[in-house]
Amino acid sequence: QVQVVESGGGLVQPGGSLRLSCAASGSIVDFESMGWYRQVTGKQRELVASMAKGGNPNYSDAVTGRFTISRVSAKNTVYTVYLQMNNLAPEDTAVYYCSAKIATMAHDYYIPYWGKGTLVTVSS
Repeated sequence: QVQVVESGGGLVQPGGSLRLSCAASGSIVDFESMGWYRQVTGKQRELVASMAKGGNPNYSDAVTGRFTISRVSAKNTVYTVYLQMNNLAPEDTAVYYCSAKIATMAHDYYIPYWGKGTLVTVSS
């Protein structure tokens, strides 16, 4: 059983900052990558930022220079990643989802697990 849980969303004024947290836990053996996606109602889910194991961060053009994804930390089979979002704009309003591409005791290949999302609203 694997759980992916996001937190940290909320209402913020334009130009403000938020920090999102994601924790993946359960019978995890290893991870390949963790990342953040966002989705606006009626639109496709899009990649915001991702961090591969042993790799460099990857950002969408829309958030480069404003958002920072942390390296994945692992402690007692809990894998955590953060997304620091600065200089937020109304177009950043969306539900933000965390995805963890992991291998578990049930399968030794990597597949993505998703959280339920956290809402970020940027508005004055």
